[in-house]
Amino acid sequence: MNQMPPVHFLLVDDLEENLLSLGAILKGDDVVLLKARSGEEALELLLRHDVALALLDVHMPNMDGFELAEFMRGNERTKHIPIIFVTAGTADAQRRFRGYEAGAVDFIQKPIEADVLRSKAEVFFDLHRQRQIVANQRDKLETASQGLLAADRRKNEFLAVLAHELRNPVAALHGGLTLLERHEGTQRTVGIRDEMRRRVHHLSRLVEDLLDISRITEGKISLQKERIELRPLLQQAIDLNQENLKSSGHGFSLEIPEYPIVLDADFVRMTQVVSNLLSNAIKYTPSGGSIVLKASCDDKWAEIAVEDDGLGIPAELQLRIFEIFGQIEAHRQQSEGGLGIGLALVKQLVELHGGTISVDSKGEGQGSTFTVRVPAFCAATACASAEPENG
Repeated sequence: MNQMPPVHFLLVDDLEENLLSLGAILKGDDVVLLKARSGEEALELLLRHDVALALLDVHMPNMDGFELAEFMRGNERTKHIPIIFVTAGTADAQRRFRGYEAGAVDFIQKPIEADVLRSKAEVFFDLHRQRQIVANQRDKLETASQGLLAADRRKNEFLAVLAHELRNPVAALHGGLTLLERHEGTQRTVGIRDEMRRRVHHLSRLVEDLLDISRITEGKISLQKERIELRPLLQQAIDLNQENLKSSGHGFSLEIPEYPIVLDADFVRMTQVVSNLLSNAIKYTPSGGSIVLKASCDDKWAEIAVEDDGLGIPAELQLRIFEIFGQIEAHRQQSEGGLGIGLALVKQLVELHGGTISVDSKGEGQGSTFTVRVPAFCAATACASAEPENG
């Protein structure tokens, strides 16, 4: 629970001994005393501090207590501060009327009864604390409200993208079925079936990504962890992207040490992580680009990096891309029907393994490097002495 800030109160008196005696009466662990010897000095303090109560001496040179109160009531910042006048003389009806007209809530005559002053002041201190609590709750509600509005906007944007991306493959499948009916038994049906198979795979990928995000969010996904070697995992991810690598014309290289890197991980899910990163690098790198998959480790962590010389990511958007539906607007054409949930899914899967993911890019057109770090079993001495193998 957050500790409330201390309560500030203002004492205004031209005599130092009066300030000391009043301060001694009202001091407390969560109370801060502000002292002023003149009305001008008091106004300066009021501009800098949020004050719960002001105790004003009526008789002061230059600007007396009544004039100071009138200034306070005329200022938007200070007009609601409770004012108690302290007077050494008799408070006749006319003087009281002027004081209340200036905004006083009470008069206290000297000599002051400590218990009376303390009890009256505590009422206003408590009211101020309650206002602080209400203001704090209001700010939290406002923050929550803004968060809900932002989530609602992202949901609407996502639904619009989802409708668009689902409509295209569904329309293609529908058209393919129509053509199959017309050209049944001819050579043309082979190409139609291939195109339909590609569209079905695309639909399946969209649905699986959505289901995975939902399962992780609801805490329903469980990892089947076991000790696995990293090399076959990386090879599996490469195989899944082999066709796209060939069709894109990218140069590809694998750099991995000769010694085994062993993870305590879910083989399928970690393969999914690396495969998604490779798929992104392929999509967002212009034809004929270069992609490198690297792996290394120390005695506790394995590091997997996917480097490309593609479109790059502006610095201000490098954190946003790990948010669900967090696509870069200028890259939508290259997303090939993605929903902007791939990197969010990767991040959550990596974190389920107790790892981290980060991105580094010099900016637009300067490529990107995504780096995953997950717990590993690897002798530090072996890692330090072994040379990486180029694959």
